[in-house]
Amino acid sequence: MNLQRSQQTALQGPVRFGFTDAVTELFSAHPVPGGTGAGRVVRVDRNLVLVAAHDGQSHLPYPRTGKVPATGDWVWLGSNPVGEPAIVSVLPRRSELSRKRAFEASSEAQVLGTNMDLVGVVVPVDRPLTHNRLERTLVAAWDSGATPLVVITKADLAEVADDVVGQVMLQAAGVDVVTTSAEHGDGLDELLGHLPPGGTIVLLGPSGAGKSTLINALVGFKAQETGAVRSGDGKGRHTTTSRELVPLPGGSVLMDTPGVRGFGLFDAEDGLDEVFGDLEDLFARCRFADCAHGREPGCAVQAALAEGKLEGRRWESYLKMQREVAALERRHDAAARRAYQREWHQKVVVASRSQRAAERLSHDQPGRGKDGGNGKGKRRAK
Repeated sequence: MNLQRSQQTALQGPVRFGFTDAVTELFSAHPVPGGTGAGRVVRVDRNLVLVAAHDGQSHLPYPRTGKVPATGDWVWLGSNPVGEPAIVSVLPRRSELSRKRAFEASSEAQVLGTNMDLVGVVVPVDRPLTHNRLERTLVAAWDSGATPLVVITKADLAEVADDVVGQVMLQAAGVDVVTTSAEHGDGLDELLGHLPPGGTIVLLGPSGAGKSTLINALVGFKAQETGAVRSGDGKGRHTTTSRELVPLPGGSVLMDTPGVRGFGLFDAEDGLDEVFGDLEDLFARCRFADCAHGREPGCAVQAALAEGKLEGRRWESYLKMQREVAALERRHDAAARRAYQREWHQKVVVASRSQRAAERLSHDQPGRGKDGGNGKGKRRAK
């Protein structure tokens, strides 16, 4: 209690990076020995972590123990054993945007950002709408614990903006959609209006989607480089190379991310339920509770497909994501089994070595008994 009271007294933090009364309460609820100040991770580099505190920013080494920091984390600041500034502890995250690591064999999560209030899924109107990408990103956004928001960009560049907005609103049912034009400043106030005071928004989208241009418009100066988009395939080069927090003039915070080519799902059952809620309603109308939605009689899914009420592409997209999540769970289980087997194998090896050592000792010194002497211990009195 004394530790909590002393750390709560006049705790200062980086207000420009979202340090609010609610964050102060978070620090108060999680005191740690040696924690003297509040900080937020602005960027994670290969060897150092850029952290913002109330008196500026500094590069600090990774903590030797505990959770690995990610962009957006709130951290206790203090000193290491030799008195150098250090990250003492990473606080619990209220939201976490993750995806499966890029290489297929991995079952690990790659944390893209933490403690966001809003996940802006960026959709440019100057290229064909990729329905599967939109669904996949919305699943991850819902599963992060933050609120998804679809952000239409480059609305001034295409005459088909209204058509794209209509398609997105139909596909992203239950998610607000904001149309923006960074060049003309349209929709920026509406976008920021979705953020709570001191809130954090992360923008997700492919390279060339207009994120950097949008960020510059929101920040009010050229905070990010912008690049041209190839006319042949609509792809742009990566103008953002790392995940980084950018303060906004109104007190909110923007988390910029590199263009995301793919979004491998990681433990996303909740997100699937949100994005594909219409399918959950169909499942409930099937004749059999354990319907596999194939050739079973009375399958509401197959009926909806036959009647054109359910788009075949959407159904296949759902099945593919379900298979990914199931395969990931199997890999997790297999990894857990292998770790358990390795642990017990190691114990068996250690026990076997101890037994062999004891047998050698007994063979080399046959007269040595449990009394630790030379086999000539005192006789027990009768």
